[in-house]
Amino acid sequence: MADLPPLHPATVAVRAGRQPTRFREHSEPCFLTSSFTFDSAAQQAAIFAGDEEGFLYSRFTNPTVGCFEERYAALEGAEAAVATASGMAAIATTCLALLSAGDRVVCAREVFGSTHLFVEQWLSRWGIEAELVPLADLDAWERALARPTKLCLVETPSNPTLAMVDLAALSEVAHGAGALVAVDNAFATPILQRPIAHGADLVITSATKYIDGQGRVLGGVIAGNEAVVKGEIFSFVRTTGPCLSAFNAWLLLKGLETLPVRIKAHCDGATKVAAWLATRSDLAAVTHPSLPDYPYREVAARQMEGPGGLLTFDVGSLERAVRVVNGVSLFSRTANLGDTKSIISHPASTTHARLTPEARAAAGIGDGLIRLSIGLEDPRDLIADLERALAE
Repeated sequence: MADLPPLHPATVAVRAGRQPTRFREHSEPCFLTSSFTFDSAAQQAAIFAGDEEGFLYSRFTNPTVGCFEERYAALEGAEAAVATASGMAAIATTCLALLSAGDRVVCAREVFGSTHLFVEQWLSRWGIEAELVPLADLDAWERALARPTKLCLVETPSNPTLAMVDLAALSEVAHGAGALVAVDNAFATPILQRPIAHGADLVITSATKYIDGQGRVLGGVIAGNEAVVKGEIFSFVRTTGPCLSAFNAWLLLKGLETLPVRIKAHCDGATKVAAWLATRSDLAAVTHPSLPDYPYREVAARQMEGPGGLLTFDVGSLERAVRVVNGVSLFSRTANLGDTKSIISHPASTTHARLTPEARAAAGIGDGLIRLSIGLEDPRDLIADLERALAE
């Protein structure tokens, strides 16, 4: 598509990365093979040495995975992408590929529970220092970056509190300190937010969520500057093997094709549900970027194209939260998000249960907090389901 003018995201989501074979198939093929053959020993040696282009072994080169990587990179406005087996594999790969013993990472404290634990508990085992700071507090970032830092890791909007940081401002501070900025973009997806356009160096996504969109497979992807992504990050994946399978890549390709229309429906449904919840007087708080009292409205207006399909509300206590989660009939009780099916979860006892009570409190995750991932059902049915559960 190099000879075409710049395309809109909906077109890129369907067309980017297509390289039909000699069979002229219309749908992207799924190459379910562990290895690839060569015409001669000389060609095999040349491809292994990088002197000739070609596929070698599906742990690090596969046409279906490559097509997914190219399409996702195009959507993010990135030069290159590398796919991984899961979102957490993408987080771990980014950190372990770019950081060495003695290096330092500064991470937002409002991140996915497993990310929080990986940064705080596991990186220290390899001699990598980590500091956690409030996501939206630029002064705190500046203080933390006064010491030599290699990487800044953020998730915006955050999981599950939907806090946001001004990516342009953070990137300016981080780059001034000589640090790279990596952004977990799983909640927004490139349809609603392109972190690289706001100064970030890398985008990390759990493709398990909205990219697949139907709760079928696991996957992750890292996108950004070609020298970094196809250098240290690709080398780490090639050597250690946290690779995406060809079949999962094929399903994720199909997911990308419908991502723009699904995201619009998720946003519309979540906006309606959030507006209804906000009218209730029996909730301590309702958080969604579409609401007038959303504390990060100005930042969201600058760097997001829509409010997203996730929202939270606080029912005031653990006991009531349990009753609400148990009381729904339509919502699925599971820890995933971004599915066609709407999902209800209690972060304090699921996704963030391994954090200490103090760490959960610092991240704004109270015992009464409930997270909703709004799917593609009619919002009127979802509202009726929540009304019944809240009345119990």
